[in-house]
Amino acid sequence: MTKKYRVGLVGVRRGSSLVRPFAVFPETEITALCDLDENRLAEAGKHFSVPDRFMFTDYGAFLESPMDVVVVSTPMPLHVEQSVKAMENGKHVLSEVTAATTLEDCERLVDTVKRTGRTYMMAENCCYMHFIRQWKGWIEQGRLGKIFYAEAEYIHEIHRLLRDEKTGETFWRANRPPIHYCSHSLGPLLYLMEDRVIKASGAHAGFDILPADLGIGCLNMEVALLKTQKGAVIKILRTQVAYREPSMHFYSLYGTKGVLEN
Repeated sequence: MTKKYRVGLVGVRRGSSLVRPFAVFPETEITALCDLDENRLAEAGKHFSVPDRFMFTDYGAFLESPMDVVVVSTPMPLHVEQSVKAMENGKHVLSEVTAATTLEDCERLVDTVKRTGRTYMMAENCCYMHFIRQWKGWIEQGRLGKIFYAEAEYIHEIHRLLRDEKTGETFWRANRPPIHYCSHSLGPLLYLMEDRVIKASGAHAGFDILPADLGIGCLNMEVALLKTQKGAVIKILRTQVAYREPSMHFYSLYGTKGVLEN
């Protein structure tokens, strides 16, 4: 009989949609939930048929419940600490993006994986979009030739998630540099190119839409130029304040035999 992996979720508001497949796959079951909001927790527990004794507001107690995998879907500043604690408690981790925002925290994740032997994966969903999977097949068939240049843009205006318009209170996203949320752009490109970044440079366009004193996350726009191990060049662009409707993921790849773009 195939083992059923027991999955626990911390952060049920955003995470409920992320873990929904685990409730229907025959290999997995959702066995524990954790969230600070008791009403939201109760609602999710009812939806996923999780008993009250396996619903927690305390993360430490949650980690002591019987499960094999922890899905981390809390606000980004908590991802590293919660992922590390989960692996140290013998759990595998599927973490929402962004995984980490400093080199030290990236090293901490890698070191914890090596030390504990647990599996860690960042849940970059854009790699699984239908057209990306289709492009992957074409590239593997050699229809694009050698890829030497690629671009990606993630344009998503989220003023309401940066500050409360009524009170002026700023939220954690206001302190996240836009380019730190690069996985929606880089993830699909590196997956398609089977490559990795070895050099990076960047520039930003200042503060004109929102004032600088709200936080670095309110930069107009950031652009990065990246060099890959295979010698290709990638340009990514990221903003969370510039106006564009609808918001947009854009990708293009240039090869010796052709071009792809969405």
